[in-house]
Amino acid sequence: MSDEQDWRLKVELDASVEGGGGVSHLFGHLRGGGGGDGNPDVVHELETAVPDDVVLTHDGKLLFAYAADEATLAATRRAIEGVLTRENMKGSIFVSHWDDELDSWRQTDPPPSAAEVEKEETVKRDGETVETRTLIASSGKAVRGTLEQSMVEWAEKLGVECKIIEHPHLLTAQVGFTITGPRHKLDEFSAGLKAEETTTIRSENSVILSQF
Repeated sequence: MSDEQDWRLKVELDASVEGGGGVSHLFGHLRGGGGGDGNPDVVHELETAVPDDVVLTHDGKLLFAYAADEATLAATRRAIEGVLTRENMKGSIFVSHWDDELDSWRQTDPPPSAAEVEKEETVKRDGETVETRTLIASSGKAVRGTLEQSMVEWAEKLGVECKIIEHPHLLTAQVGFTITGPRHKLDEFSAGLKAEETTTIRSENSVILSQF
């Protein structure tokens, strides 16, 4: 999650209005797009009310707005609530803030229920459970050192223990990493390894092609 957009607003329209254009209709009003039969004056008002740096997206059922701070998101919320009222549309609005420790969105408004808080705490405790994993990645010999160095640095940044094991395999090398640390940190390391593996394979192919 980008540091510039760590506040999120989610609009969940009542099922009864989704069939009549729903979020797509609302989205059109907010950005002055093809919102159907909206009043041009309302569209102009909303274009002014919603800051340009607010990112609006929707999937047909839910509308999301991402902003850099709570005040900007509050202005966006007022604009959305204004459209809902004018268009006689009903829905629920949820405000969340990105939690780096949990690596997920933490709902701030309305406050989560006791059951939701308990579930969140359970997820947090589970994520902090220390475990050890062995991960294997494929890397060409020419760029194996780059992959190893990148992952060692990533492990240091995450604060997890990382040991390298290698398994030569034909023209390529299988590089193994034994990592130990909190479960959610190991998940981050694993995601980084997959991305780095793809990058190094492309680099290896570029090196091979440049020799011809």
